[in-house]
Parts: sequence; C-alpha cells; structure tokens
Amino acid sequence: MTSILKQLMPAVLEHAGVWQGTYRHIDTKGNTLDFHHSQVECVFPDNGPVVYIQRNQFNWDDGRQFNVAFDGTIKNDKIYWDTDTFKGYGWVASPNIFLLELERKDEPGAWFYESIVMGADKKHRARTWHWFKEGVCFKRTLCDEHLVTSV
Repeated sequence: MTSILKQLMPAVLEHAGVWQGTYRHIDTKGNTLDFHHSQVECVFPDNGPVVYIQRNQFNWDDGRQFNVAFDGTIKNDKIYWDTDTFKGYGWVASPNIFLLELERKDEPGAWFYESIVMGADKKHRARTWHWFKEGVCFKRTLCDEHLVTSV
C-alpha cells in the first residue's frame, strides 16, 4: 500500500520514523492549558488496507503517561482515520505541508484543523491544531518535534 501513497502523496512518507517533542495547548488568549512531552512514531506499511500507523506516547512532568495508536486507510485519495476519539482526513497541501481535518468524537461538536510543516532539513517539523466548536476557535495546540529515528 505504500505504493499508493507514493503515487497520491509521496511527501507524506518523509514523516516516517520516531519524532520527539512537546505539545502545548493554549486558549485563545495565549494562556497555557496543558504542556507535555511526546514521542510520535509514524509507520507506513507496505501491504494491506492500512497505509498509516501512528503510535503516540505522552508524558507529563508530574509522572502521568498516555499511550495511543491508530491506523489510517485511503478513502477519496486521502488518508482517512476513524478512531474512538476522532474521524477525518489528511492530505498533502504542498511538498512540506500536510493538512488534517478531524472531528472529535470525544468532545461533541468539536473539530480541529491541523497543519504539519516539515522543515527543510526533514529532521524538524512544527504542528499546529486549531480547535473549533460551533464555528468558533476555542484553543490551539502547538507541537515542535525533531526526528530521532528514521524508518
């Protein structure tokens, strides 16, 4: 299935590997709501209907941890997710920008729009999420990551 991604959106394959960084959730006034460390693994299987696997490990300074994994398939020439907490699409907007539009299942009425911008060195990326409810942005998530291990 990686060959489908090579045809549809080859730039997304540059995200393969283990990324470490931080997530900062802020309100619309810029106040920090939450801050934690992250490790995100992106895998692109060669075979089967799943074209994308992401494994997240989040760690807070107070010792809390949260782990989650989810799969993506191809639907309408985009990567499609339907998990317990969200559903939606991702696509390549330009060689260095991957966009996502996701509906939150765990927060009724909430959507977020994410942009993942790959640095020119392909070893750093910045992610921003814009969270909306009833058409109004109510928070943002800022992620800064660096590549630890490429696959």
